[in-house]
Amino acid sequence: MEILNIAGGGLAGAEAAWQAARRGVKVRLYEMRPGQGTPAHRTGDLAELVCSNSLRSDSLENAVGLLKEEMRRLDSLVLAAAEGHRVPAGGALAVDRHRFSREITGTLTGHPLVEVVREEVARVPGEGLWILATGPLTSPALTQSLQEETGRDHLYFYDAAAPIVDGETVDPSRAFWASRYGKGEADYLNCPLTEEEYREFYHALTAAETHKPREFEEEVLFEGCMPVESLARRGYQTLLHGPLKPVGLTDPRTGARPFAVVQLRKEDREGRLLNLVGFQTSLTWPEQKRVFSLIPALREAVFLRLGVMHRNTFINSPALLEATYRRRGRDDLFFAGQLTGVEGYVESAGSGLVAGINAARRAAGREPLVFPAETVLGSLARYIAGAAAGDFQPMKANFGLLPPLKHRVKNRKQRNRELAEGSLAALERFRDDLLNFA
Repeated sequence: MEILNIAGGGLAGAEAAWQAARRGVKVRLYEMRPGQGTPAHRTGDLAELVCSNSLRSDSLENAVGLLKEEMRRLDSLVLAAAEGHRVPAGGALAVDRHRFSREITGTLTGHPLVEVVREEVARVPGEGLWILATGPLTSPALTQSLQEETGRDHLYFYDAAAPIVDGETVDPSRAFWASRYGKGEADYLNCPLTEEEYREFYHALTAAETHKPREFEEEVLFEGCMPVESLARRGYQTLLHGPLKPVGLTDPRTGARPFAVVQLRKEDREGRLLNLVGFQTSLTWPEQKRVFSLIPALREAVFLRLGVMHRNTFINSPALLEATYRRRGRDDLFFAGQLTGVEGYVESAGSGLVAGINAARRAAGREPLVFPAETVLGSLARYIAGAAAGDFQPMKANFGLLPPLKHRVKNRKQRNRELAEGSLAALERFRDDLLNFA
């Protein structure tokens, strides 16, 4: 059976190595630390947590909690280590980060089918079975090689992402669908503000607390990627001629042009996910919720992803990857982790789980599997492969990625519970395909 090579010993690479090895595939896991460090890592341990020690909510009413349960049912190494080193954190799963990473390191270095190689992978391999899982701080040499492999236009170096809201939680009485000047389809959900509402929003935005980037996160941004709060600080009128311009729009409630308009754009075909156009931001997450909820149509909105603007190398996955995390046109090359555009500890490990299973199937001469759309594992993979390639941005787990229920449920918690039940039922049916691996 072919050896599986994995570049990157973070959460995604470690989980992929475990999933492949437990299926009888010999794994060679490359990790350049501690011989060559990164600006964020402090140890040579595998699966080191570089920021928070929290793996977020453990509730099935939260998408990341459901994702963790799916991974538990598929024998995730990351989740098992997290459970073993849990620390009190209310409804969240938080860990003793040092014991957590050391256990994963010990498990993999002690596994008879896993060889850990402390070397940098400096180029995209041209042959052999590989998973690239080198993370958001991929080394300069491999970054250069990725540009050559994927094309310079398919590799991004920072997130400049606007928030995404749950479309069902936008107040329809305070918004209307239209395109400017009535051109084409009514593709934007427009959220009007009066002059008084705009003034309140403007002053809150310009006074709000921003995220202070670490040195390695600092980037020189193009004008089109300026944070919305930075634009606002240029003057009271700036946003009215930029992302909040009302020209070409008529509010059907008043028959007149609004003073200001925030436009929401569909992130998915059904419009369950809506992006705040032009709202890339460096505001802290609590401040984003506070300030953006001042927009009348968004006062009760649920934010599925908050805006980010930081150092994060990732590929344009919709143009490059299948929903199995395999590179289009190369059946021996897979990607996993934040390099693919999933965002978050658990999401990274989950992508490694799927890539590891599918690379192991490839090693055994079998076709990779696409996980069910009803699962968070499957919905993230499908987003990665199927989002709009021209405006692709990283994504965390959220219920908006799952197929909607066949019946309407107004209570959000009840809706999420039913989605979780459907997800776990679909996963149990799908496990039969995984159990028939041999």
